[in-house]
Amino acid sequence: MKSHWLVSARFDLCVFVLPALASVVLAALSGRLADPTGDTPAWAYLAFVVGVDVAHVHATSVRVYFDRAELARRSGLYLLVPLLGFISGCLAYHASPLLFWRALAYLAVFHFMRQQIGWLRLYRRRAGEHGAWDARLDEAALYLSMLYPLLVWHARLPTRFQWFMAGDFLQGLPAGVAHAAGQVWALVLLAFALRQWQRRKRGLPVSAGKLLLLSTTACTWGSGIVLFDNDFAFTVTNVIAHGVPYAAMAFRVGHAPSPSPRAAWQTWLFARAPRYLALLALLAYAEEWLWDASVWREHAGIFPAPALDLEAWSAWLVPLLTLPQLTHYVLDAYLWRLDGQNPGLASALGVGVPPEARSITV
Repeated sequence: MKSHWLVSARFDLCVFVLPALASVVLAALSGRLADPTGDTPAWAYLAFVVGVDVAHVHATSVRVYFDRAELARRSGLYLLVPLLGFISGCLAYHASPLLFWRALAYLAVFHFMRQQIGWLRLYRRRAGEHGAWDARLDEAALYLSMLYPLLVWHARLPTRFQWFMAGDFLQGLPAGVAHAAGQVWALVLLAFALRQWQRRKRGLPVSAGKLLLLSTTACTWGSGIVLFDNDFAFTVTNVIAHGVPYAAMAFRVGHAPSPSPRAAWQTWLFARAPRYLALLALLAYAEEWLWDASVWREHAGIFPAPALDLEAWSAWLVPLLTLPQLTHYVLDAYLWRLDGQNPGLASALGVGVPPEARSITV
């Protein structure tokens, strides 16, 4: 059935729109909420980095590695991805720690961008929009709403914030490149707006959810990267608008009827959202405790641990600790495909199987 929304107006507004707007408001208050240097304070690190960003990564862990039936269904893929990820991570880190973090940073950026494109494709599917030209225009407008701030960021480097660590993005991009991208984006947005007006005049569907997705994406990427130059503003706009929708939609998939029998604990876990979110938060805290105790040592008040001198093992330890997020980035190219590879996914998301393979997230 055609709809403006992925689930419902209430669900979409609460899961997609309100978190994005809340993150922009928090960013605007960064002068009061951030540390004097603009860094993310400990309370915000725990709430947003651990409680949202790291937690949503483990939605993939729960969906795959906590589910015997799913793990057995594609065991080769699910075991090979972390194994190859660890090997390639160790090789990259041994070559250069900066190379390792740079590669991971750009993979993360790609993943964040592709998730928005995935939501867009779902909105188009729900609204019954199937035109190839419209799809290209929609995706160009959404890609540029993220690419333009990203290019501005590169042109401004070094900045007061970074993705993972200082220097993980390449410096030296001419400012004119970012300026030209902004002009192209403005032209594409004009074409997009005119096309939506034309569709409406012709009685064709125009998805309100799709328009809100484009607007909130532009607001979060623009405010967090271009408007404000501090770590707190970037952190909240980056992780809230990305992690909250993902965790909510992953829960919806788990809560929906499964084509294969589920273990009793899975039925219990997905019966109530607080149980599911509590498990994600627990896994996130455990992961960040390991990071802080063995590598970063920046938040002893949040992650109390004995002093461990593991620097000699960092070339093995860091790639190992990044496996949850690396696996999350890669497996999302498979877990959200609507081409029949994931039984029950289309019905859980409320859409039919499209005529071609398209992933929601990467």
